[in-house]
Order: sequence, then C-alpha cells, then structure tokens
Amino acid sequence: MALSTPGSELTDDAFLGGKLSLLQPRAGYRAGVDAVLLAAAIPCAPGQSESVLDAGGGVGTVGLSVVRRCPEATAVLLERAPKLVELAEENVLRNDLSARVRVFSGDLTASWSEMAGLGLAIESFDHVAANPPFHLDGRGTPSPDAWRSAAHSMPEGDLDLWGRLMARMAVSGGTATMIHKADSVQAVLGALTGRFGAFKVLPIYPREGQAAIRVIVQGIKGSRAPLTLLPGLILHGEGNAFTPAADAILRNGVGLSLEPAR
Repeated sequence: MALSTPGSELTDDAFLGGKLSLLQPRAGYRAGVDAVLLAAAIPCAPGQSESVLDAGGGVGTVGLSVVRRCPEATAVLLERAPKLVELAEENVLRNDLSARVRVFSGDLTASWSEMAGLGLAIESFDHVAANPPFHLDGRGTPSPDAWRSAAHSMPEGDLDLWGRLMARMAVSGGTATMIHKADSVQAVLGALTGRFGAFKVLPIYPREGQAAIRVIVQGIKGSRAPLTLLPGLILHGEGNAFTPAADAILRNGVGLSLEPAR
C-alpha cells in the first residue's frame, strides 16, 4: 500500500517495548502515553474472546495495544480521517493482527443505519474505548497543522456525542473507558452518566506531589452503582525515569487495573 501524508514524512515507532511497531505522521497527530494508558485500562478476562471498539482510532494504537496484551480479544478501529485510516490498516498488517483487528472509516455522528451499513452492529462490543480531542474549537491557539488541530480540538458539546456513541455500541453490562484532561473529569462524567454507572476514576499524576494531568474514567453500561475514586498512577520518579508501575504498563504491556485494592 502506498502511503503518504500531507507535508510530512512517516515515523516507525516502537510501542510496548517493541511488541508493536506503528507508522504515524512525523508531524501532526501522534499517539503516545495517553493511548497506551487507555489501552491498558481495558479489562480483558483470560480465556474470554472479548470485543473492543476503538472509537476515533487514529493510527490504531489503542486497539492494537489491547489485542497485543489480550490474546483472545478482537478489535475494531473506527476513524474518520482517510489518511489515518490508511495508516491504521497498514499498522494492522505489519503487526500481523489482521485476523483480530478490522479498520472502518466512519464518524461518531453516524446514524444507526449508517453504522449498520459500515458493518458495525449496534450494542455488539464488550468494551468501547475513546481518547477524544482535548480542546474546544475557538479556545486557545489553533495548531497550524490540520491533522493536529483535528485531533486535539472539537466543537463545544461534542463530548456528549462520544458518550452517545459509546452507549450505542456497548453491550448491556459492557464498559466505556475514556482518557481526558484531569480538569475535564466533570464533563466526561456528564457525557457518560445516565448511560453508564459504577464509575471508576483514576487520576494520572506526572510526579508525586503534583496535580493530576489526565484522568481515566470507566463505567459499566446500565449500572447504577456509585462512583469509586482510585488512588491514581504516578508516571515519573527521579529525573525523567518512569516509575516501576508506569514502566510496566508502557514498556512491558502490563494491564492497568481499575479495581480498588482490597
């Protein structure tokens, strides 16, 4: 497959300590720590063939990371940007995961009939994951790179569309897992509440003693159980080195449990 990106070259990046090799644009949207943390938080039961929808899949980092960690899992990557769809398809092939990962070109605003036309059945996924854009359009300085701007900004109110898509595609009792800025936790919960419950909220801290920079929110469709605020994950220790817990996730592909300690 011939791949090209507007005004940029591709990089070939190793994830999970080399277990995944992903092509992505040198400039513009680039997957990193957030995507790997999100993938690690998707629960996979040993021996269970569970299905995962990576909503807004980009180059495929989240979905591919999940199936690499969970040998019985399958994933669908849903992405609207044609060039990122190309890269995701190539990344599936080059990691020899085409038997368990499919890529679809589509938008989260698609109707039920449009989703069905793509071959995506409503309420058919055990887990739905999302890493939505962080910034509202018109606030802050827009990126001059069209890919980066589209990946990191969205029209005001669109977070509810992500919650609606996640609820539409998850089975009853399935999970929705989203990573976002820590100061957006109220908006994330607002988008998911009424559709999901039994929320687990995991703050992500850059270093001990510093304010959280990210939050992972996970809920169960149809549940009305109360919210659980978890202790959180610290990314860095001395200098720029990752903490042992973060290193195990980012380099060794270990799962990130959102179950409270007993």
